[in-house]
Amino acid sequence: MAPDDTAGRGAPAAGGLTARPPGGAGLLAWLWRELPLPVSAGTAALTVLLCAAYVVIAPRRRYRVHRWETTDEAVYTASGWLWQTYRIAPMSRIQTVDTARGPLQQLFGLATVVVTTASAAGPVRMHGLGHERAKEVADHLAATTQATQAADGDAT
Repeated sequence: MAPDDTAGRGAPAAGGLTARPPGGAGLLAWLWRELPLPVSAGTAALTVLLCAAYVVIAPRRRYRVHRWETTDEAVYTASGWLWQTYRIAPMSRIQTVDTARGPLQQLFGLATVVVTTASAAGPVRMHGLGHERAKEVADHLAATTQATQAADGDAT
């Protein structure tokens, strides 16, 4: 007689649940199928509620914490949701000013201005600018940087 193999994949364990739940995206479907209807409906409702709250709250929160400003002396940026970062890049330390546009940014007419400095912290980035506005900012920074370095010299 062959050994009983019913305790393998998908066989009910104690409490009527299958032995191993699937990972990743199949978890919610597994919960819906295995748990009693009120618990499954509650899980689905909670998931929808959390997603809706994220869609409403996240854009406002991100708008409040992502800031940038350029002056004749420096570029100032603030970013971060839980861990906030404030960066100041003096004009005399700016090496290059670039604009970057990924596929989604191109689709929505957005761009990122990347200001590379002589800093170990890496470049300063201004995300989510309109494409035309990003070009204006990059041109302004390039002109101001050239004028600053011609008058004061390089700060490195």
